[in-house]
Amino acid sequence: MTFADLGLSPELLKAVEDAGYSTPTAIQAQAIPTVLMMRDLIGIAQTGTGKTASFVLPMIDVMAAGRRRALMPRSLILEPTRELAAQVAENFEKYGKNHDLKMALLIGGVQMGDQLKALSDGVDVLIATPGRLMDLFERGKIMLNGCELLVIDEADRMLDMGFIPDIEFICSKLPETRQTMLFSATMPPPIEKLAKKFLNNPKRIEVNRAASTNADITAFKVPVKSRSKRETLRWFLENDLVETAIIFANRKTTVRELNQSLTRHGFRSSEIHGDMDQSSRIKELDRFKAGEVNILVASDVAARGLDIKGVSHVFNFDTPWHPDDYVHRIGRTGRAGAKGRAFTFVSEEDAEAISNVEKLTGSAIKVFGKDDVRVDLSAVIAKAEAAKPEAPAVEEHEEREERTERKPRREREAREPRDEQAERRPRRDKDAPSEDIKPRARRFAEDEQPVPAGEWNGPRPAFLDIGLG
Repeated sequence: MTFADLGLSPELLKAVEDAGYSTPTAIQAQAIPTVLMMRDLIGIAQTGTGKTASFVLPMIDVMAAGRRRALMPRSLILEPTRELAAQVAENFEKYGKNHDLKMALLIGGVQMGDQLKALSDGVDVLIATPGRLMDLFERGKIMLNGCELLVIDEADRMLDMGFIPDIEFICSKLPETRQTMLFSATMPPPIEKLAKKFLNNPKRIEVNRAASTNADITAFKVPVKSRSKRETLRWFLENDLVETAIIFANRKTTVRELNQSLTRHGFRSSEIHGDMDQSSRIKELDRFKAGEVNILVASDVAARGLDIKGVSHVFNFDTPWHPDDYVHRIGRTGRAGAKGRAFTFVSEEDAEAISNVEKLTGSAIKVFGKDDVRVDLSAVIAKAEAAKPEAPAVEEHEEREERTERKPRREREAREPRDEQAERRPRRDKDAPSEDIKPRARRFAEDEQPVPAGEWNGPRPAFLDIGLG
């Protein structure tokens, strides 16, 4: 089957061909004809299967006929995050280049001026996050009674972020006679209830088992102590043929600290999280896409919908609190038929969380070290032991030293009397020869002894000591 078999217009087929696509995915093949028939739709598919194009493409043809009016968008797409909304907007620009359609992006974190001007000129397609849309609606800057078509994308993520009451309010302000599409990777009971309330006899399309993971992704769990996570992560980044990687953490503070740690150790890394303004987030994503950095440390703000080609690895530095997030996180790799690898670090306190993930996906995650390992771990251990004594864990020492160095000198000296400071500092004759001054001691044990060329010169991974019997 090709896109030409789905009933799309010649102008749209040309745009799809120019974008480099010829064969629709399973969700696209089933959803596009349904949308063109003006039926309501529930689409259930895992991330990375092309859900966005399954509603963007037919919407372009549906919206091609009609006249736009000021402040009254003809169609509305709701997205849970700014990044997802921006990505959908990019899809409309790419596929709608041969149509005379106007699109507006309504998201937080940016100035309202340009958004209000676009609305006043009239738009065919409005792509919005619930928060900014509710804000403008309450100010009387937008009217929803002319909306002919509604798309609720990533509905389960909307539920997680607490947007369901906002969506119910927005739906109540839309015309009753409209076409509604709801897309989601999973269908928890609250989403089923939402669909029954606002969709009229929808066609249900489910191309994969709910919460299943991509067959192109090789996933592992890595038993590790919490204090050894950073050392373990660096070991994987150096040894598992990592080309580009996204590293997910549960907390924004962890994202910042982990990015700083990786940068100190010489990795080309960047970060993205919810505390950053929209322009900064876009800038860091563009750097990652352009290859200026090859490691992106992220909170779950980047877990869903971001289509970044060529991500070879995903690391869950923290086991996700919500099992659904596991599916979406590892879905950043293995996209469009490419192969990917995903590693989830599991500490003792993560036992319940990883168990919930395995219950949701319906399969046990393989333990790293028991199957499909790229590095011969026994050889690594033997070389490390032959080359040097076991290296101490240096990360905590390094952080303590850096925290001390960052304190202002006056603050450190204020804690002790000047007499004690004088006694503590040994006097040295200013005319003494410089050779009398001893060189500063090296900080790391692995630097004390040279290692023969080609031999293992890194620390023995601490995670090998546990859970890999």
